[in-house]
Amino acid sequence: MRKRAAVLCGAVVVVAGTLTAVPADASAPRTADLASAARPSWKKCGTTDYPTLQCASLKVPLDHASPHGRQITLALSRVPHTARKYQGPLLVNPGGPGGSGLSLAGFVASALPKAVAAQYDVIGFDPRGVGASKPALNCEPGHFDPVRPDSVPVTRTIEKANLTRAKSFADACGKKYASLLPYINTVAAVRDMDSIRAALGARRINYFGYSYGTYLGAVYAKLYPERVRRLVLDSIVDPTGVWYDDNISQDYAFNDRHRAFMSWIAKYHATYKLGTDPEKIEAKWYAMRAALAKKPADRKVGASELEDTFIPGGYYNGYWPHLAEAFAAYVNDKNAEPLVEAYEDFAAVDASGDNGYSVYTAVQCQDASWPRDWGQWRKDNWAVYDRAPFMAWNNAWYNAPCAFWPQEAGKPVNIANGKLPPTLLFQATNDAATPYEGGATVHRMLARSSLVVEQGGGNHGITLSGNTCLDAYLTAYLTDGTVPRGHHGPDAVCRKLPDPKPLSAKAASTSARGSTLHGLLGFRR
Repeated sequence: MRKRAAVLCGAVVVVAGTLTAVPADASAPRTADLASAARPSWKKCGTTDYPTLQCASLKVPLDHASPHGRQITLALSRVPHTARKYQGPLLVNPGGPGGSGLSLAGFVASALPKAVAAQYDVIGFDPRGVGASKPALNCEPGHFDPVRPDSVPVTRTIEKANLTRAKSFADACGKKYASLLPYINTVAAVRDMDSIRAALGARRINYFGYSYGTYLGAVYAKLYPERVRRLVLDSIVDPTGVWYDDNISQDYAFNDRHRAFMSWIAKYHATYKLGTDPEKIEAKWYAMRAALAKKPADRKVGASELEDTFIPGGYYNGYWPHLAEAFAAYVNDKNAEPLVEAYEDFAAVDASGDNGYSVYTAVQCQDASWPRDWGQWRKDNWAVYDRAPFMAWNNAWYNAPCAFWPQEAGKPVNIANGKLPPTLLFQATNDAATPYEGGATVHRMLARSSLVVEQGGGNHGITLSGNTCLDAYLTAYLTDGTVPRGHHGPDAVCRKLPDPKPLSAKAASTSARGSTLHGLLGFRR
């Protein structure tokens, strides 16, 4: 049974980290790798939202053990520092694996206080295989085209159809990218990050990662502890469950989050007319699922697509009002149009999504071994489904290509680390995608780390999303290395943001900042 976070409290003391405000390495690189590294050629690529954004590319070895062998290209972005006080590069990553980080640099630079952002070169990058990096993976275009088989394999026919899809995807990746797949994994991406560091002329980097980006950052810190200046991890992957066990843990947490959404709808019966009893509302949701399994809406939204549409609500409660309106329209008015629109907004997969999923599977299947006996998957996921049905089988099929992956898997990295400067961790107690225990585990594994908790929060990705208490700790740390120090458990606790209200002009405007972040982080992270 998954542990639940207890009420968190305790005295908090704020202390300063032992980090210099202006690093010597910011202007005077001295190591041999810096002298030999080619510098990126930055060009303007600003957008309306991020007008100062610059772009560049960097060649790195496909196999870092053969530095003079085949080269691949990483796409980089930058918002350059403007202040006289320069604190070096701040690499940012949105998670995934498979998430593009180019726009995240612009977001982070604009969301941080201007005086703080101005002291860093905020660096985004598309990890190997992703987005604008070349080559970019796309194993099987259209893999998620609707309508897919029902995710719940209540018959052998349904199970076989889903198994065929999963195996087909794994086979397509193996045939199309046989020479690439052995090098699409977390450790290779970490080696790329160090190539970026060298190309930027920095002896040490600052790093800020969300979701899977927390594992990426922790692995970088394990392999290159002397090259880490500041490390911020938000919504933290449990590194002891990579990746099969972590996905099982997600299923229970997402079921809890879905039920929290049902309770939220019950509070607004006057708006949605779905009742005041969360359990009865949940029953209506599953009745809607059963109806769509028999007759998909607009030949687009069947049972599996419905799950895809509502899973984002487990990542970010700002989507709840939109999802509740679509739910109510279908149940009360027999109107499927809002549901189809919600599917297209939150769940439909385009070419970018195909690319992201291809990298996601390549990294997760390659990072660690997965059960090859489908009987174990069947047993484990039916056991989960009996207690937490919302996402159990949907998540299983999402990861099922790993049961048939054509490449041999590596081993997870033990990220335990006593060689780092003070680091800062953020975690919500009710996060579904990366449950609370991951943050608590990494807090124990990283000596001198400080854990800031959002008590009662359920969103995934919690800094720079409107919570001023959390952002104050982030700002202090990026300003001068200051971290909170508590006596037991978490080092600091912040209250969660209020849940959203039903849609209105005011509600839409107040959630805009958070939704920008969550649009960049995406889902399945």
